[in-house]
Amino acid sequence: MTTHSLTAAALSQMDQPAFVAALDGIFEHSPWVAARAWPLRPFAGREALLGALVGSMQAAPRADQLALIRAHPELAGKLAVRGELTAESTREQAGAGLSACTPEEFALIHELNAAYNGKFGFPFIIAVRGLGRGDIIAAMTRRLGNEPDVEFAEALTQIARIAALRLAERVTD
Repeated sequence: MTTHSLTAAALSQMDQPAFVAALDGIFEHSPWVAARAWPLRPFAGREALLGALVGSMQAAPRADQLALIRAHPELAGKLAVRGELTAESTREQAGAGLSACTPEEFALIHELNAAYNGKFGFPFIIAVRGLGRGDIIAAMTRRLGNEPDVEFAEALTQIARIAALRLAERVTD
């Protein structure tokens, strides 16, 4: 789904509230990322904008980063079952086939989500676009073996990938 309706140049000209509103949903329930990137404008293009956004995320205090990670829904979790995901997350999870899990796959993902959250204190995050249910289950299983600091960094890396994909749908150079 490509809906380039904004340019990096147009975003660079916006005041902070408009800029934050235009980038709503790029970082799940975390408008502070865009708010902190706004002073870094003008943006030479989409990649420069992405760099400013990801840089703002990476420079944030750990507590803010943890809140960002925790703002993401569990894959095939309660919010998905209740239809309460953001439009972006709904589309991404459906595209990965998570809305069509077999009962066995759903149970396994639920168990892996619980084990992951129990170990790390935040939901498993992966850029699901281009992955299938089997890929996601394998990644969940593998990443459960990570140390907490490694997995925290991996969660931020995955959030940056998700942001890049979402930004590519919305912003052009």
